[in-house]
Amino acid sequence: METINEKLLKGFEETKTTQSDFVVSRIDDHVFIKFPKQNQHFWSPQLHLEINEKDSNNATVHGLFGPNPTVWTMFMFFHFIVAGLFLGFGIWTYTNATLGNSYAIQLFLTLFMVLIWFVLYIAGRMGKTKGKPEMYKLHAFMKETLRVYR
Repeated sequence: METINEKLLKGFEETKTTQSDFVVSRIDDHVFIKFPKQNQHFWSPQLHLEINEKDSNNATVHGLFGPNPTVWTMFMFFHFIVAGLFLGFGIWTYTNATLGNSYAIQLFLTLFMVLIWFVLYIAGRMGKTKGKPEMYKLHAFMKETLRVYR
């Protein structure tokens, strides 16, 4: 007898051939839903589902909306670089101030890193806003698939 989570997982696999609005891939109990390459933009989200068997008649579905992993990695890299430069410039500023040397340039660079961090933050928020309508489409597709294959 087929468990409910296997039924749901097979249902998502069947949607690969019955629709072309989304790219669906499955690895074990994980389902990844994203938009086809031609419909994606830089901020396009994807949906990662984990469908686990709770008992023979119930399954638990955990979902996570997120950016393309490449975009996420790039943003984390930029944040890490800005944080590292902020610390480096801050130490340089403190050292020059302690030694009684001029530290205007170092202080400017330290504060400039704060400005860069705010720009990264705002860009991330704008991207999140731009991807929100697509997130609703992914959610509707997931709900419909779960309803049909229950």
